[in-house]
Amino acid sequence: MDPTLKNRTISNLKAILPDLSPRLRTVAKYIVDHPSDFGLDPIRETARKCGVSTYTLVRMAERSGFDSYDEMREPFRQALVSAVPVMERPGWIDSLHDSGDLGRVQAEASMNAMSIVQRSLERQDPARMSRVVQMLLEAENVYLTAVRASYAMAYYFHYVGRMALPTLQLIPRHMNSAIDELNHAGPGDVMIAISVTPYSRETIEACKFALARGVRLVMVSDSDVISSEFSAHETLVASVITTHHFGCFSGVMAVLETLLALLVDQGGAGARARIKSYEDLRKDNNAYWIAQKKTLVFG
Repeated sequence: MDPTLKNRTISNLKAILPDLSPRLRTVAKYIVDHPSDFGLDPIRETARKCGVSTYTLVRMAERSGFDSYDEMREPFRQALVSAVPVMERPGWIDSLHDSGDLGRVQAEASMNAMSIVQRSLERQDPARMSRVVQMLLEAENVYLTAVRASYAMAYYFHYVGRMALPTLQLIPRHMNSAIDELNHAGPGDVMIAISVTPYSRETIEACKFALARGVRLVMVSDSDVISSEFSAHETLVASVITTHHFGCFSGVMAVLETLLALLVDQGGAGARARIKSYEDLRKDNNAYWIAQKKTLVFG
């Protein structure tokens, strides 16, 4: 088995994605985003996860130049043999699972969160992370945008990141749109956009607008296949597989925390000085609650 066949298949799927029918596009995107699950699951389970028929999966294999579905799946299955295993199930998970119906739900959610953190961090190539850090440190302005649930991730990243990266700006501000805030953006700037399936229209339009202005784009998403209309300069992919209806953001947060650690490290003495100045400012203005000592009165 050619060890590069899996990567070639993924590259081919990305290349033909814009020309596929909607159902085949759904399958191709699923394979690109979840190669391990694709190699592990039987055809019926993959069809269920994609929301298509098994016949559509067979058509996808034929469209990709394979003689059968199993032939397309085989290099993904082989890759699992040498892959780092998902975190072992700890004993406390089993205890939760055996504690009742609610404990079972908690156990499954806990195991899912730990698994997607591991998968998300495994996918971060050091060379890519280094390029992203350099892009951010060298930019004249760094814009950061997200909406709805992803906004919580952006808000936290901005709150901490601006101490190491003073050019970081969270947009939109003051009830404007992100595009309003990008009106004066240009080739010397970088924008970080956070969005996961289903992708926000506002965020996608901001990405297209930024790229048209020459802004370099860093996406933090659950896929590097987001839109056939644009491509980010760099994409940090995190898993958002969930046990409930909405995406689980544990993986996204882990990736952002890693990026923050790298920015603080590469920011050097300047970053450390800014962090200290913020801490001193908060202490001087009583930003943190301190329990008052009780005075004992003796009669």
